Amino acid sequence: MTQTSRRTEPPAEPGVPAPAGADGPAGADGPAGADGPAGADASGAAVTGRSTGPTASTGATARHARERGRRVPAPVLVGGLGAALVVTVVVAAGLGQVRIPPAEVLGSIAHRIGLDVGPEPSGPQAENALWVVRFPRVMLAVVTGAALGCGGAMMQGVFGNPLAEPGVIGVSWGAAVGAATVIVFGLSAFGNWTIVLAAFLAGLATTLLVYAASRAAGRTESVTLLLTGIAVNAVATAALGLLMFVSTDDALRAITSWQLGSLASATWPAVAAVAPCAAAGIAVAFACARRLDVLALGERPARQLGIDVERLRFTGIAVIALTTSAAVAFSGIIAFVGLVVPHLVRMLAGPGHRTLVPASALGGALLVVVADVVARTSIAYQELPLGVLTSLVGGPFFFWLLRRDRAGARP
Repeated sequence: MTQTSRRTEPPAEPGVPAPAGADGPAGADGPAGADGPAGADASGAAVTGRSTGPTASTGATARHARERGRRVPAPVLVGGLGAALVVTVVVAAGLGQVRIPPAEVLGSIAHRIGLDVGPEPSGPQAENALWVVRFPRVMLAVVTGAALGCGGAMMQGVFGNPLAEPGVIGVSWGAAVGAATVIVFGLSAFGNWTIVLAAFLAGLATTLLVYAASRAAGRTESVTLLLTGIAVNAVATAALGLLMFVSTDDALRAITSWQLGSLASATWPAVAAVAPCAAAGIAVAFACARRLDVLALGERPARQLGIDVERLRFTGIAVIALTTSAAVAFSGIIAFVGLVVPHLVRMLAGPGHRTLVPASALGGALLVVVADVVARTSIAYQELPLGVLTSLVGGPFFFWLLRRDRAGARP
């Protein structure tokens, strides 16, 4: 029995758990093996709910067997991404108009924590450039990318749709309206947390709206989800246009730069405001990983296995709103990170959320750090908008994913 048949042909007798197939669930503890359920596979079969014949079922089983044989073990993938992120952070902190060798970057960190190890930065103003400009920017890129990657993985698991991504379906733009409102009207009731709180509330309302509008008959259709995203993006764009119309010149420049996505305004207080939100969202998402694996089999099988589906979905929506608001509060709209990274992780390690959530967070952080380095170093004394750069890469990937999903839906 394939993943599709599990979703479309639930057990006939109430109270009888779904059968454990070659890659299916083993009981209430979640799916058997580290691979997790096949229902969240990027093939999109589970999303469309289509049925397949015996030949297609045999082919799909053989394909899944080949894919499992090529998968990277979860500890290797997570450890490799973590090591790559550390190396990239050190290198990125040294790149810019004032070049600082990695050895001096490490030496500066060691001296800051009281260890007399390694050389200190020797260039003029290198120490200040490192700790006032570079490190806040790199760390904001890390927490922003981790929040976007985790939010994308969580959204695809909750919506049961591989095309769900905060930037594509309008959640990022909804959060942007909340943050722009704070900028235009100069609200500061909660200090640095005012923008984050406004973005969270607007992002939460947008996520609930998209979820309610795109659900039908217990599942989320890709076309409905994308049409809902188009409508939400249109309304949010119009709202931002109105806010820009009534804003001052300074607020107008801030919103315009913010719409394009940038980490140029990174500061340590901004990092301190975003990091707890991103960390809390990632921790809750990881705690929901086993239940998300079971939910990928379908709502009815999940309920029969003891999952409180509505509570899980509400928790997921809160995590999506929290991570999205944390990501856009100070860096603006950085699209497609939450779409590209979870899919790449699935291709490498399979759809199990116990690997997908932490690996997507690390992969998102790595991608945003690299993209920010390219944005600020590719043109001398100029800086490319970070959101534009990620869209140039993520847009073609989205088209490829959409065609792959539609091709898989054909009989």
